[in-house]
Amino acid sequence: MKYFILILWAVMFGITCLPVYAGSEDITGIQLANDIFHRDRGNNSVLEAQMVLVNKNGNKRVRQFTNKRIRENERERQLIRFTYPADIAGTGFLTIEKPGWETEQFLFLPALRRTRRIVTSQKSHRFVNSDFTYEDMERHPVDDYTYKITGTETIEKIVCHVLETRPKQGVQSQYGLTQSLVGKSSLVPIFVKYFDHKENHIKTYKVLKLEKIQHIWTELIISMEDHERDHQTYIKTENIVYNTDIDTQDISRNRLENY
Repeated sequence: MKYFILILWAVMFGITCLPVYAGSEDITGIQLANDIFHRDRGNNSVLEAQMVLVNKNGNKRVRQFTNKRIRENERERQLIRFTYPADIAGTGFLTIEKPGWETEQFLFLPALRRTRRIVTSQKSHRFVNSDFTYEDMERHPVDDYTYKITGTETIEKIVCHVLETRPKQGVQSQYGLTQSLVGKSSLVPIFVKYFDHKENHIKTYKVLKLEKIQHIWTELIISMEDHERDHQTYIKTENIVYNTDIDTQDISRNRLENY
């Protein structure tokens, strides 16, 4: 299977090439999935980022947002707040993982002063018109999927597992299959192809810049491309701090609606 060469993206966007990682011992698909899910991402993080939407004609829309995330008792919650431009400023998005791996998502629209809960039937909808859906914006229980390591690929000297993931029967997902290249050393999926339930290749995710920040592997520039819409979304993290002084009250319904 051939994949895009990441150095091409580095040249096109002025991005620093990804570092070289050492390999690791072969493991099973379920072990790899668990390692990815539980990899170190800090107890919390606060970041500022830029989102760029690019349509099929090459026209760009630029947005700025902040993201606060915290993990407690193996559950995470995060709050995204858009700060620029004016037509989206104040829009907030809250994700809360509940016991039993139920994930609640809430979208706050400042113009209406109203919060809308994202229900299961809306998880395939686009998040604020980007190429990420609400399903993409949440973590998924490892036990809801089956996994198979189909081989090893190397991209720019990064040795990766090739991992195929499929939802188990009864699990609702817009994707019937994902194929991921996962760095053996970093445990970060750096290239992911998404397929629908007819196994049409519909989206592609890439990590374009990866660095260690406070000893934690961090995706500093990522992209998602929707092949059906011929549309791309780029997210560049401009500043991030891990294990800082925040608590659950900073990431709550109250904070979502009152800022």
